[in-house]
Amino acid sequence: MNPTLRQAAAADAARVARLLIDARARSMSYAPSTHSNDEVIAWVAARLVPSRGVVVAEVQGSVAGAMHTERKDGTSWITQLAVDPELVGKGIGSLLLAHAVRTMLPPIRLWTFQANLDARRFYGRRGFVAIEFRDGHTNEERRPDVLYELSAPGSNA
Repeated sequence: MNPTLRQAAAADAARVARLLIDARARSMSYAPSTHSNDEVIAWVAARLVPSRGVVVAEVQGSVAGAMHTERKDGTSWITQLAVDPELVGKGIGSLLLAHAVRTMLPPIRLWTFQANLDARRFYGRRGFVAIEFRDGHTNEERRPDVLYELSAPGSNA
C-alpha cells in the first residue's frame, strides 16, 4: 500500500462524507452524530470541501482517508481526520497527520472525545499533548472532550 496525498476536489465530497460517517459509526458509538447522514453529506459538499482545507489520501485511485485543517486566530487546527475503517492501522492517518505537521504553523491543535482512546493514543504517540479537558458542554454531542496541542512540530509526527 502506497497512499498518495492531494487536495480534495468537489468530486470527492461524497466519499469524504462517507469516511466521516463510517469512521464515527465504527469507533465512536458513545457519541452518535447530531446530524443525519444527509446533513453530513450536504455540509461536506457545500462547506468542508470548498473551504480548500481538505486533503485526501488515495490508495490505488480510491480515497481512503481525509483531513480538514484551517488556521484561525493564530492557531492551526485539525478539525477532521478520518480513515476508511477497513484500512485503519495501515499508515494512512499517520501520513495525513505528518502532512499537517509538515505544512502547518505551530501550535497545531485538535479536539477529540475523552472516550476515544484509540485517537488519544494515536495523537499522543506523535507528540500531541492534552492541554485541556472539558465536560462536553461546548460540543454538539455533549460528550467529554479533550484538546490536544503540538507546539514543537518535528518531534514524533
